[in-house]
Amino acid sequence: MASGVKVTDEVIAVFNDMKVRKAQANEEEKKKRKKAILFCLSKDLKNIVLDEGHEILQGDLGVTVKDPYQHFVSMLPPDDCRYALYDATYETKETKKEDLVFIFWAPDNAPLKSKMIYASSKDAIKRKFEGIKHEWQVNGLEDLKDRATLAQRLGGGLRSNSNRCKTHSYKQDLLKALLVKVRWRVKCK
Repeated sequence: MASGVKVTDEVIAVFNDMKVRKAQANEEEKKKRKKAILFCLSKDLKNIVLDEGHEILQGDLGVTVKDPYQHFVSMLPPDDCRYALYDATYETKETKKEDLVFIFWAPDNAPLKSKMIYASSKDAIKRKFEGIKHEWQVNGLEDLKDRATLAQRLGGGLRSNSNRCKTHSYKQDLLKALLVKVRWRVKCK
């Protein structure tokens, strides 16, 4: 902890709750599960704490939150840094996946002092978040503009209600296969 900032037990508890997906959870427990949450430095700059009121619950999806990704982006302050956890759902060629993404939000408009403290404290929170596979440093809204950017970072495709993305990928794979077949026929002649 180069900055001397400590991570509160409350932050660690929230991470552990998000990390563990309980198969036997009832509907009420599932609704209370967090889809996204922001963390900030305490006013005295000594602790990383929950950013009160900046969370998305699974129970909010489709009720008060229509698009969780866009709602998450709108929660980020335009002129200060934050840490965030986002429970991303995405698809690879093999399967549907869900992973926690650790995001370090450091917008260009943030004060230099804030950027320095958050950057030097990032390792403290990352060490407490054991098992995080994906980390993303974001410096502006243009980096977050759509889900495709996040999907690329995760190595998957978009999860969409339509089959457009799957069809597009299928068409690309089909074209590649046809090209290989044509090349093979040309070589054999």
